[in-house]
Amino acid sequence: MTRRSIGIIVNGVTGRMGYRQHLVRSLLAIRESGGVTLADGTTVWPEPVLVGRNETKLREIAERHGLTEWTTDLTAALARDDVQIYFDAQVTQQREKAIRQAIEAGKHIYTEKPLAEDTAAALDLARAADAAGVRTGVVQDKLFLPGLRKLKRLVDGGFFGRILSVRGEFGYWVFEGDWQPAQRPSWNYRAEDGGGIVVDMFPHWHYVLEELFGRVRAVSCVTATHVPERVDEAGQVYPATADDAAYAVFELDGGIIAQINSSWNVRVYRDELVEFQVDGTEGSAVAGLRNCRVQHRAVTPKPVWNPDLPATEDFRAQWAEVPDNEEFDNGFKVQWEAYLRHVVAGEPFRWDFLAGARGVQLAELGLRSAREGGRVEVPELRS
Repeated sequence: MTRRSIGIIVNGVTGRMGYRQHLVRSLLAIRESGGVTLADGTTVWPEPVLVGRNETKLREIAERHGLTEWTTDLTAALARDDVQIYFDAQVTQQREKAIRQAIEAGKHIYTEKPLAEDTAAALDLARAADAAGVRTGVVQDKLFLPGLRKLKRLVDGGFFGRILSVRGEFGYWVFEGDWQPAQRPSWNYRAEDGGGIVVDMFPHWHYVLEELFGRVRAVSCVTATHVPERVDEAGQVYPATADDAAYAVFELDGGIIAQINSSWNVRVYRDELVEFQVDGTEGSAVAGLRNCRVQHRAVTPKPVWNPDLPATEDFRAQWAEVPDNEEFDNGFKVQWEAYLRHVVAGEPFRWDFLAGARGVQLAELGLRSAREGGRVEVPELRS
């Protein structure tokens, strides 16, 4: 069996997502499982090169996991002949410049979303990458979550009949940072640093809606900054200048209406941190990160509205659990494996920079809708 090593710059590895999901649960997990096996029997073996700005943190991470390649010099890392892939998990404002460097260096590029701060920049990156002949990818991890894979199975199997609507609820209470530490970095709440829940979550909602239900044709959005002041990592009070909640309606192909609430100021009263309810003429489903429940029209009860009497029905018990029917791996790891097969063996990979640009576009138009107070159509993006 042939083993092919492939050098991968992991920029932003000292951050939460870069370290936990992409290094530990993806690249190192791939190594622990023996690498990625291609159709011809070749094993692709990722060799991470850790990149960041904090030398102490980089050294500590490398030593913790028995890695030897790390540097604070991105230019030097990109110049290495044994590095074929550049991965970016930095804050959004630092991403475009670094990706352009990687394109100029001729590296294949995989990146966290959003791809860039605005649609024009994202499209320009997509065109530059195409011109350079490098293979690109944008993280779209939620497509690989067990709950949404079960939901996709239902859609593909025709379970819903004609899909009417989608209702999404996402969020949790992020502590303000005073009496309890915040669960998210403070830059998320500063617009000047690229923060905001629309920029963060609408790229996710774009690929979830389009991959499962249909192209997004229009968006209507209301945003809010419900918590005007927060406390940063140094204990300093700062003004929250970015939106921390968004309430949106998306119009999809086929007349499907999707309503998604996104908030960092909501206390969770649902089974998972994100849930989607899909209603169709033949049946309905509620899917989260891992679970999915269904109710077919043939077994739909007949509720009767009577506010004068207490409810006696256990509505949740009237839904059936969708079985796994397969073993689900970590979603980030699954997409990494697909991207590595794309780079090394040329296998199809449709989540490229153009797909990422469409997510940026939806966030941009959502913010425009909120500013203007109206419905905004979503034109089709082409490379």
